[in-house]
Amino acid sequence: MAGEVAGTVIGGVIFFFFMMWFAMMIIGIISFVFWIIMLTDVIQRKFKQENDKILWILIVVLTNVIGALIYYFMIRRPEKMNNQKK
Repeated sequence: MAGEVAGTVIGGVIFFFFMMWFAMMIIGIISFVFWIIMLTDVIQRKFKQENDKILWILIVVLTNVIGALIYYFMIRRPEKMNNQKK
């Protein structure tokens, strides 16, 4: 009886850790894809000054997903909203 309960608990714990690992892998893949998309957008975008482009490339490359999020909310999203208003 006690062995069955212990086996169930251990199985539940292993399942929980597997699901957490799987969720972290999915989040990591989504973050990497988002980072690549933002880096591609920075490289293709026309900035008013070439120094801005170099600065944003450095920010996105060196700070990874955090830099991509900063770029998204400071440059890409406001531009999308401005285009939708027109």
